[in-house]
Order: sequence, then C-alpha cells, then structure tokens
Amino acid sequence: MDSKLELLKAFYSGLPKDRAKVETGEHGFEYLDTMLSDGATLEYGEMHRSGLLYKYKLSNIPGHRMNELLEAHIGKTCNVCLYFDDMANSIFCVNLDNNHKMNNTVLIPEMNLAVRLLMEHLTRLGCEPLVIASGRGYHLWCRLAVSFGNKEIHNFLLRSMAVTLAGLHKQGFDYNNIKANFYPDPRVRDAVSLRLYGSNHAKNKVFSHVFTPEGLLDEEASWKAFENHLNQKTVAEAQFREACDFMMRAF
Repeated sequence: MDSKLELLKAFYSGLPKDRAKVETGEHGFEYLDTMLSDGATLEYGEMHRSGLLYKYKLSNIPGHRMNELLEAHIGKTCNVCLYFDDMANSIFCVNLDNNHKMNNTVLIPEMNLAVRLLMEHLTRLGCEPLVIASGRGYHLWCRLAVSFGNKEIHNFLLRSMAVTLAGLHKQGFDYNNIKANFYPDPRVRDAVSLRLYGSNHAKNKVFSHVFTPEGLLDEEASWKAFENHLNQKTVAEAQFREACDFMMRAF
C-alpha cells in the first residue's frame, strides 16, 4: 500500500463512503461551508457538553471530500466514524465498553479478561479479529470476503458474546460490568456509526493502538499490524458460514 489513506480505504472498503459522522474541535459557518461544499448534506450537528468537541453527521459526501476527511482523521485533527450498510456487510465489529462510567480512562479487570476471551473465541472459529484500544474498552474488527446479512452477523456476535460473558462468570467476575455493542445491528438503521482505526480518541486523545495477547503495540507497529490484518486475515465465505453454523448449533 502506498499510504495510510489507501490502507484505511481498503480495510473499510465494505462500508458506505457517502455518509459519515465527523468529530472535531472545528466549528463555525466557514468550516461548515467547506464541509458542505460540492453537494454534501448536514443531517445534524451537536456540541459535546465539554464545549470542545463538535459532531456532524454528513450525507452525500463526494469521494474527494471523503478522502480529505480520512486524511484529517489520520492527521488526528478529526475523527471519522462510518455507518454500516442497512442490509448486508462484509465487515463487522464488537465494541466492548466499561458499563460503569465513573472513570473513562481505566480498564476494569473484567474488560482485560473479556477482550482476551472474545479474541480467543473468534480466533478458534477462524475469525481472528483486529483488536483496537478505544477509551475504556476495545473494538474488535473482522473482515469478510463477501457480504453477509446483518441479521446473520448479529446472531453470530450475540452468541459469541454469550460465550465471553459465561467465561467471565466462570472466573468469578461480574459480567454486568461489561457492555457490548454489535455493528452492524439490524435493529438500528443508519443511526449508529463507529470510529475508524488510526486516530486519537476524541476524549482522552490517546492513539488507537492495536492490542495483541502480549499487550498494546506502539503507533508504528500498530499500523503494520493493521496492514498485515488487511492482507492476511480476511475471513473466507465458507469459513464464516461454518462459524455461524457452529454457533447456531451450540446455542
């Protein structure tokens, strides 16, 4: 790959690129005029209660404008969050989060175990995820060789998470401290987006390091792991069907 931009576009090639949520400190009419030039539409905007973060949902984004947003994402001047297709997708993600928000920076013990249990489970099924640190939790991304229906993906993830929570309970942890959101989710149409790899977290300003069983990689090694996952870890159609069938029989 020639650039981080091309890596991002290739990794998330299965997601629609004509709409996005942008998180940034920029605001004002001049900024909006630039964002909305060439036909882009503002669906909503909001100011985070801290007063330092603005969120804009954009649609009808032309290709060159999306490239500019992704470049800004890589440059850490904004965060780009993409939406999933309403019906079928060739990429999915589990967002593991701390269910108790008293501290937004510390990983609770349940989280450290949950991410490892889910990683191990998905890898056993031939769906090794790319795991990215995100705030007080993790994003676990898997790429598929072909698109699968959102309902089928969601059922697979729901059952996989049940295995993870059962593992937490077995080892004496309270699984109620863990919250998991699945992307795509057929119950929610074009309403939730997810931040792409390669930026700083909007709140704590920490880079989205890749997580391995040995721990977090530094930024350079994280980009290399991201590229390696793109080139070597895409899940074949037959493998994912087999994984889905196995989980349906298990539950």
